[in-house]
Amino acid sequence: MQELRLWLLFSTCKGKRKKIVEVKTDLLAFKTIPVDQAVGTSLAHDMTEIIPGKSKGPAFKKGHKVKSEDICRLMRMGKNKLYILDLKENQVHEDDAVLELASALSGPGVIFSSTPKEGKLELKAAYPGLFKVNFEALIDFNMIEDVMCASIHNNTCIDKYQSLAATRAIPLVIEKDELERAVKTARENYPIFSVKMFNPLKIRLIITGNEVYKGLIQDRFQAIVEKKTKALGATIEEVVILPDNQEMITRQIKSYLKKDTDLIITTGGMSVDPDDVTKASIEKAGFDKVFYSAAVLPGAMFLLGYNKNTSIMGLPACGLYHKTTIFDLILPRLMAGERPGKRDLAKLCHGGLCLNCNPCRFPTCPFGKS
Repeated sequence: MQELRLWLLFSTCKGKRKKIVEVKTDLLAFKTIPVDQAVGTSLAHDMTEIIPGKSKGPAFKKGHKVKSEDICRLMRMGKNKLYILDLKENQVHEDDAVLELASALSGPGVIFSSTPKEGKLELKAAYPGLFKVNFEALIDFNMIEDVMCASIHNNTCIDKYQSLAATRAIPLVIEKDELERAVKTARENYPIFSVKMFNPLKIRLIITGNEVYKGLIQDRFQAIVEKKTKALGATIEEVVILPDNQEMITRQIKSYLKKDTDLIITTGGMSVDPDDVTKASIEKAGFDKVFYSAAVLPGAMFLLGYNKNTSIMGLPACGLYHKTTIFDLILPRLMAGERPGKRDLAKLCHGGLCLNCNPCRFPTCPFGKS
């Protein structure tokens, strides 16, 4: 590599002290050669071809290794000499480097193009699902010189072909040792990026509340739950409306557990009022683990529980009045086969405050992002 050093000498206003500032700039070593001698060499930049009235674009991309069949076309383009990038054994072109980076970063459900652009590749989803990021490993990756990668947030619901992340080699030429460090970091923490497919869960729903049970008010929870679960590919197998009666609710939950049920959802009765008995009803139904409360608003009085084959969610009444709640944060994770625990509910504290924007922009907003 050639090196340019600029030395700037200046003094203070009083002329008593002097400083020397060194500005160092690395210059790539280019070679100029006749076009008919360029076979086997790599182009230092894109070669643009203009066909009047038809097209203008790169006929050859930078880094392209010149072949014998390319010579005539280059001459027709008016190229009598070429600027060639003189790569050393310990150097890798940015386009070759970023292909290795993308491959090491990508886990199940993550795809990328085989044609980098300016040393950059975009990682996309191969199918709909829940996007997962090992963000501690991603930080370690970005601590390595001359590489970078940026992504969308962890636990984001994504569509097929949605953009997930982008990575690139920073310089036109990267040292092989740095590239190998980055690739090793990604592979040792595989997968840094992945997409979990949503499972078509069978859900059974219990609507609780004396007013709804007696027909004094019309239930609105069922439509909300059906819309959100259907969007992720789940099916509501059965719906029952019950009064605020602990024995009846517990009995119904046990009945659901005997059936082919992946997830039970209860609505209402989750606060600390004396007539709110849904939480106690769930606890008496025989679940192995039950976690009550979450660091999320709206959704603090949320319940999450598990036994061997079935999960249960107790939705507080906030789901009736807010478009987006903790339900929207936990449902996709259950659909993706995860079982969040107490610490997972606590982790939602950072980003767990909904700003009630009008209009609601979820999931393209800070809610649930940490």
